[in-house]
Amino acid sequence: MTNQSALLPRRRLGRTGLEVTGLSMGGAGVGRDNVSDDEAIEAVHRAIELGMNYLDTAPLYGACESERRIGLALAGGWREKIHLATKIGTHPEWRGDFSASTTRRSVENSLRLLDTNYLDVCLVHDPDSMDPVIAKGGAFEELQRMREEGLLRYIGLGVREHEFHRIAIETGVVDVILTFLDYTLLSQTAADSLLPFAAKHDIGVINGSPIAMGLLSGIEPDVTARPPEGERAHKLWQWATENNQNLLNLAIQFCLRQPLIHMSLTGSKDAAEVEQNFAAATTPVPEEIWEQLTAVM
Repeated sequence: MTNQSALLPRRRLGRTGLEVTGLSMGGAGVGRDNVSDDEAIEAVHRAIELGMNYLDTAPLYGACESERRIGLALAGGWREKIHLATKIGTHPEWRGDFSASTTRRSVENSLRLLDTNYLDVCLVHDPDSMDPVIAKGGAFEELQRMREEGLLRYIGLGVREHEFHRIAIETGVVDVILTFLDYTLLSQTAADSLLPFAAKHDIGVINGSPIAMGLLSGIEPDVTARPPEGERAHKLWQWATENNQNLLNLAIQFCLRQPLIHMSLTGSKDAAEVEQNFAAATTPVPEEIWEQLTAVM
């Protein structure tokens, strides 16, 4: 670790008790076709060197390439430096199958690719309905069984629909939820009911895509992208530029300032992006900027 590691805030991930860095690494970027194994390994190592201590991936990312590359990166003692999470339900061959047998097969395949004998967190990923997930013989039941066997420590749900999160939390099974695109400078719908509900049940909250899938990356946004978000993102970029601020810094730190979110994930594809996101999270922003930004949002 470098001295820079102390710059990232740490928070307790709900009832898991895990102390996680407010900014951590998502694995989508290192699963891309235009990323080499060496680039992916370097990115993971750089994130850990900078103090990030949670690494999230999924079979969905690069058709398991993200998991395979992360497995390569974590060899030689790096696995012990981080909390490792992956998901079930979006494997390219078994997508949408939340049965017990497929859940187990997916977890076992992920363990093999990640070259580890346990997961810190395993999340159910993007179900269209919670019925097969919570049904007898479904994913939650099997994940609990695998937890008893020591193959995973904590269970979670990663999905966009807030109601699905509420259903999962009410079962008492999940320890962690991952919400995405719903707590950014462009949208804070998760703040209305989801975050307080999770806090009430002491559930760990992970925030995916704080930079709104690139719209808030600091590069001038395309006003035609994802209407009306592109136009709103461009307005924020213009305001940030006029006030000598980097929109990426504001986007990431806005999420870090939310106490009911324990961690935000950015899917860096290489070491340069890891360093860029780390700098964005740790570069001081004057308090008056936050006060002025509220009016612009």
